[in-house]
Amino acid sequence: MAAPGQKVVLITGCSSGIGLWIATLLAKDEQQRYYVIATMRNLQKKERLLEAVGEAYGKTLSLFTLDVCSDESVSECISSIKDRHIDILINNAGVGLVSPVECVSMEEVRSVFETNVFGVIRMIKAVIPDMKKRRAGHIIVISSTMGLQGVVFNDVYAASKFAVEGFCESLAVQLLKFNINVSMIEPGPVHTEFELKMTEGIYQKDYPGCDAETLHYFKNVYLPASVDVFQTLGQSPQQIAMSTKQVMETRRPRFRTLTNPLYTPLVALKMADESGDLSVRSLHHLLFNLGGVMKLSMNTLKCLTCVCVRSRTVQPD
Repeated sequence: MAAPGQKVVLITGCSSGIGLWIATLLAKDEQQRYYVIATMRNLQKKERLLEAVGEAYGKTLSLFTLDVCSDESVSECISSIKDRHIDILINNAGVGLVSPVECVSMEEVRSVFETNVFGVIRMIKAVIPDMKKRRAGHIIVISSTMGLQGVVFNDVYAASKFAVEGFCESLAVQLLKFNINVSMIEPGPVHTEFELKMTEGIYQKDYPGCDAETLHYFKNVYLPASVDVFQTLGQSPQQIAMSTKQVMETRRPRFRTLTNPLYTPLVALKMADESGDLSVRSLHHLLFNLGGVMKLSMNTLKCLTCVCVRSRTVQPD
């Protein structure tokens, strides 16, 4: 039970990574301003979260089972919360998919959209009636830079994030009328077990139906470049958690937060040319023609972006 004055925060996907660290950061808030409802699909994976939150478990954090892909699971979870009262919803649960698109089954496509898109919509639909009645609330979605700029061989995943961005951008306009804020947190690469396992699985997987040239570029050009990107530009889940908490505590929460300012030029490149050719052809040239200097370019970019700029990624009002 939340104490008087505490904000009730429901977070999806808390078994690891970003969700685990957001839950931990809020539950350990020194002023105890939050009561965290940490959820995960399988409570057998709760041990890492419990270890991270320590004595906060049972005081400022409780655990619930929640599968964002199930109407019944979402309904049961929300109904079990006193008065269905949720001040802040953090949609973090998500799945990734990296592959040449011709090797992806429609079942895999549906699975990605079921979690990344329909799961977010399902959660938001469940909480907004109460938020509208109270004329207060904050909905946060852990999105991705791939919801703003597509990335080669991440076609399906990027499509799911683009869909969520469009949904939330549209919804945010209406919800402001009810004093409900919507915020998109848009990380670039993040160092998590999720990413590590996915990368390992990519190398081990067969890709039936893929032509030899595409498979060569995927395994021998894209994947090494992707590893370089993660090593050079990757953030920790703790950094994303801190950015999220800062957005929560801002007097007027911003709609979009790119957690890594090194990705701002990519978004600017896309917006600078209405034809879209500039970003598409530039990224193609960078990956397929300049792969040998790509890592050097990223390291130079990182050095040019000073610490003070990074520290201003999130600016509370």
